[in-house]
Amino acid sequence: MLVVFLVAFYQPDWYSPAPYLLVLLQTHLYTGLFITAHDAMHGVVSTNKRVNNGLGTVATLLFAYNWFPSQLPKHHDHHRHVGTRQDPDFHDGKHPGFLPWLLRFAWNYVKWWQVALMAITYNVLKLYFPVENVIVFWMIPAVLATLQLFYFGTYLPHRGEHEADNIHRSRTQFRHHAWAFISCYFFGYHYEHHDQPYLPWWRLWQTKETTD
Repeated sequence: MLVVFLVAFYQPDWYSPAPYLLVLLQTHLYTGLFITAHDAMHGVVSTNKRVNNGLGTVATLLFAYNWFPSQLPKHHDHHRHVGTRQDPDFHDGKHPGFLPWLLRFAWNYVKWWQVALMAITYNVLKLYFPVENVIVFWMIPAVLATLQLFYFGTYLPHRGEHEADNIHRSRTQFRHHAWAFISCYFFGYHYEHHDQPYLPWWRLWQTKETTD
Protein backbone atom coordinates (compact mmCIF):
# COMPACT_ATOMS: atom_id res chain seq x y z
CA MET A 1 0.00 0.00 0.00
CA LEU A 2 1.17 3.51 -0.80
CA VAL A 3 0.84 4.68 2.80
CA VAL A 4 3.30 2.01 3.98
CA PHE A 5 5.94 3.22 1.53
CA LEU A 6 5.33 6.88 2.35
CA VAL A 7 5.45 6.39 6.11
CA ALA A 8 8.31 3.91 6.22
CA PHE A 9 10.66 4.78 3.38
CA TYR A 10 9.86 8.09 1.70
CA GLN A 11 12.21 10.99 2.35
CA PRO A 12 10.22 14.07 1.37
CA ASP A 13 11.75 17.22 0.01
CA TRP A 14 9.47 19.82 1.58
CA TYR A 15 10.68 22.45 -0.89
CA SER A 16 9.27 20.51 -3.85
CA PRO A 17 5.60 19.99 -4.72
CA ALA A 18 5.96 16.20 -4.64
CA PRO A 19 5.09 15.50 -0.96
CA TYR A 20 2.08 17.80 -1.08
CA LEU A 21 0.78 16.12 -4.23
CA LEU A 22 1.31 12.77 -2.53
CA VAL A 23 -0.81 13.95 0.41
CA LEU A 24 -3.62 14.77 -2.03
CA LEU A 25 -3.21 11.38 -3.73
CA GLN A 26 -3.24 9.59 -0.40
CA THR A 27 -6.36 11.53 0.61
CA HIS A 28 -8.07 10.45 -2.61
CA LEU A 29 -7.14 6.83 -1.96
CA TYR A 30 -8.39 7.01 1.63
CA THR A 31 -11.69 8.37 0.32
CA GLY A 32 -11.85 5.48 -2.14
CA LEU A 33 -11.26 3.06 0.71
CA PHE A 34 -14.43 4.18 2.44
CA ILE A 35 -16.34 4.31 -0.84
CA THR A 36 -15.48 0.63 -1.19
CA ALA A 37 -16.83 0.02 2.31
CA HIS A 38 -19.96 1.98 1.40
CA ASP A 39 -20.52 -0.12 -1.71
CA ALA A 40 -20.14 -3.22 0.45
CA MET A 41 -22.96 -1.88 2.63
CA HIS A 42 -25.13 -2.08 -0.48
CA GLY A 43 -23.83 -5.54 -1.34
CA VAL A 44 -22.28 -4.53 -4.66
CA VAL A 45 -18.59 -5.27 -4.02
CA SER A 46 -19.12 -9.00 -4.53
CA THR A 47 -22.09 -11.24 -5.27
CA ASN A 48 -20.76 -13.55 -2.56
CA LYS A 49 -22.15 -12.13 0.68
CA ARG A 50 -19.30 -13.37 2.84
CA VAL A 51 -16.70 -11.93 0.50
CA ASN A 52 -18.64 -8.68 0.19
CA ASN A 53 -18.98 -8.23 3.95
CA GLY A 54 -15.41 -9.36 4.55
CA LEU A 55 -14.03 -6.74 2.18
CA GLY A 56 -16.34 -4.15 3.69
CA THR A 57 -15.09 -5.00 7.17
CA VAL A 58 -11.44 -4.71 6.11
CA ALA A 59 -12.06 -1.41 4.32
CA THR A 60 -13.85 0.15 7.29
CA LEU A 61 -11.19 -1.03 9.74
CA LEU A 62 -8.43 0.47 7.61
CA PHE A 63 -10.36 3.74 7.62
CA ALA A 64 -9.72 4.82 11.23
CA TYR A 65 -10.92 1.56 12.77
CA ASN A 66 -14.55 1.94 11.77
CA TRP A 67 -16.65 -1.17 12.37
CA PHE A 68 -18.65 -2.47 9.41
CA PRO A 69 -21.33 -4.43 11.35
CA SER A 70 -22.34 -1.32 13.33
CA GLN A 71 -22.21 1.06 10.37
CA LEU A 72 -24.24 -1.22 8.09
CA PRO A 73 -27.64 -0.80 9.82
CA LYS A 74 -27.07 2.93 10.32
CA HIS A 75 -26.39 3.46 6.64
CA HIS A 76 -29.53 1.57 5.65
CA ASP A 77 -31.49 3.66 8.16
CA HIS A 78 -30.13 6.71 6.36
CA HIS A 79 -31.57 5.44 3.08
CA ARG A 80 -34.91 4.40 4.58
CA HIS A 81 -35.46 7.58 6.60
CA VAL A 82 -33.40 10.15 4.72
CA GLY A 83 -33.89 13.70 5.96
CA THR A 84 -36.03 12.72 8.97
CA ARG A 85 -35.29 12.35 12.67
CA GLN A 86 -34.88 8.61 12.16
CA ASP A 87 -32.00 9.33 9.77
CA PRO A 88 -28.69 8.92 11.68
CA ASP A 89 -27.08 11.45 9.32
CA PHE A 90 -29.80 14.03 9.88
CA HIS A 91 -29.07 17.39 11.50
CA ASP A 92 -31.99 19.16 13.11
CA GLY A 93 -32.46 22.62 11.65
CA LYS A 94 -33.47 24.07 8.31
CA HIS A 95 -30.07 25.57 7.54
CA PRO A 96 -27.48 23.86 9.75
CA GLY A 97 -23.92 25.05 9.43
CA PHE A 98 -21.15 22.77 8.28
CA LEU A 99 -19.30 22.55 11.60
CA PRO A 100 -22.32 21.82 13.88
CA TRP A 101 -23.50 19.13 11.49
CA LEU A 102 -20.01 17.64 11.25
CA LEU A 103 -19.69 17.51 15.04
CA ARG A 104 -23.07 15.82 15.38
CA PHE A 105 -22.15 13.39 12.62
CA ALA A 106 -18.86 12.54 14.35
CA TRP A 107 -20.60 12.15 17.71
CA ASN A 108 -23.03 9.71 16.14
CA TYR A 109 -20.46 7.59 14.37
CA VAL A 110 -17.06 7.87 16.08
CA LYS A 111 -16.60 5.66 19.15
CA TRP A 112 -14.16 6.18 21.98
CA TRP A 113 -12.33 2.95 21.22
CA GLN A 114 -11.63 4.13 17.67
CA VAL A 115 -9.91 7.23 19.04
CA ALA A 116 -7.98 5.04 21.50
CA LEU A 117 -6.84 2.66 18.77
CA MET A 118 -5.77 5.56 16.54
CA ALA A 119 -3.77 7.04 19.43
CA ILE A 120 -2.13 3.68 20.16
CA THR A 121 -1.31 3.17 16.46
CA TYR A 122 0.23 6.64 16.23
CA ASN A 123 2.40 6.09 19.28
CA VAL A 124 3.58 2.72 17.99
CA LEU A 125 4.30 4.01 14.47
CA LYS A 126 6.36 6.97 15.70
CA LEU A 127 8.66 4.56 17.53
CA TYR A 128 9.78 3.03 14.25
CA PHE A 129 9.19 5.64 11.55
CA PRO A 130 9.78 9.39 11.12
CA VAL A 131 7.05 11.16 13.06
CA GLU A 132 6.59 13.78 10.34
CA ASN A 133 5.90 11.01 7.81
CA VAL A 134 3.35 9.43 10.14
CA ILE A 135 1.54 12.73 10.59
CA VAL A 136 1.72 13.97 6.98
CA PHE A 137 1.09 10.76 5.07
CA TRP A 138 -1.15 8.82 7.47
CA MET A 139 -2.97 11.17 9.83
CA ILE A 140 -3.57 14.22 7.65
CA PRO A 141 -4.93 12.27 4.63
CA ALA A 142 -7.29 10.37 6.95
CA VAL A 143 -8.67 13.63 8.37
CA LEU A 144 -8.94 15.25 4.93
CA ALA A 145 -10.70 12.19 3.50
CA THR A 146 -13.19 12.26 6.38
CA LEU A 147 -13.97 15.90 5.67
CA GLN A 148 -14.20 15.18 1.94
CA LEU A 149 -16.64 12.33 2.43
CA PHE A 150 -18.82 14.33 4.79
CA TYR A 151 -18.83 17.50 2.68
CA PHE A 152 -19.56 15.92 -0.70
CA GLY A 153 -21.46 12.85 0.48
CA THR A 154 -23.65 14.24 3.27
CA TYR A 155 -23.56 18.00 3.73
CA LEU A 156 -23.93 19.26 0.17
CA PRO A 157 -26.53 16.68 -0.97
CA HIS A 158 -28.77 16.83 2.12
CA ARG A 159 -28.49 20.34 3.57
CA GLY A 160 -31.46 22.70 3.72
CA GLU A 161 -35.00 22.04 2.60
CA HIS A 162 -36.02 19.95 -0.40
CA GLU A 163 -39.00 20.16 -2.70
CA ALA A 164 -42.02 18.12 -1.67
CA ASP A 165 -41.72 15.82 -4.68
CA ASN A 166 -38.06 15.06 -3.93
CA ILE A 167 -38.65 11.65 -2.40
CA HIS A 168 -34.94 11.10 -1.67
CA ARG A 169 -34.40 14.53 -0.07
CA SER A 170 -31.13 14.66 -1.95
CA ARG A 171 -29.45 17.02 -4.38
CA THR A 172 -27.19 16.17 -7.25
CA GLN A 173 -24.34 18.17 -8.69
CA PHE A 174 -24.23 19.37 -12.27
CA ARG A 175 -22.88 16.79 -14.67
CA HIS A 176 -19.11 17.04 -14.72
CA HIS A 177 -17.67 13.55 -14.59
CA ALA A 178 -14.03 14.49 -13.99
CA TRP A 179 -14.86 16.70 -11.02
CA ALA A 180 -17.44 14.20 -9.75
CA PHE A 181 -14.76 11.50 -9.67
CA ILE A 182 -12.04 13.65 -8.11
CA SER A 183 -14.30 15.19 -5.49
CA CYS A 184 -15.91 12.00 -4.18
CA TYR A 185 -15.96 9.08 -6.63
CA PHE A 186 -19.16 10.30 -8.33
CA PHE A 187 -21.10 10.61 -5.07
CA GLY A 188 -21.84 14.21 -5.92
CA TYR A 189 -24.44 12.50 -8.12
CA HIS A 190 -26.21 11.82 -4.88
CA TYR A 191 -29.86 11.81 -5.92
CA GLU A 192 -28.92 9.12 -8.43
CA HIS A 193 -27.30 7.09 -5.68
CA HIS A 194 -30.39 7.25 -3.47
CA ASP A 195 -32.59 6.46 -6.44
CA GLN A 196 -30.51 3.43 -7.44
CA PRO A 197 -28.48 2.37 -4.38
CA TYR A 198 -27.66 -0.97 -5.98
CA LEU A 199 -25.29 0.71 -8.44
CA PRO A 200 -21.55 0.65 -7.61
CA TRP A 201 -19.77 4.01 -7.52
CA TRP A 202 -18.18 3.52 -10.93
CA ARG A 203 -21.60 3.28 -12.63
CA LEU A 204 -23.16 6.42 -11.16
CA TRP A 205 -21.84 8.59 -14.00
CA GLN A 206 -23.70 6.40 -16.51
CA THR A 207 -26.96 6.96 -14.62
CA LYS A 208 -26.26 10.67 -14.56
CA GLU A 209 -25.96 10.61 -18.36
CA THR A 210 -29.53 9.28 -18.65
CA THR A 211 -31.18 11.45 -15.99
CA ASP A 212 -29.99 14.93 -17.01
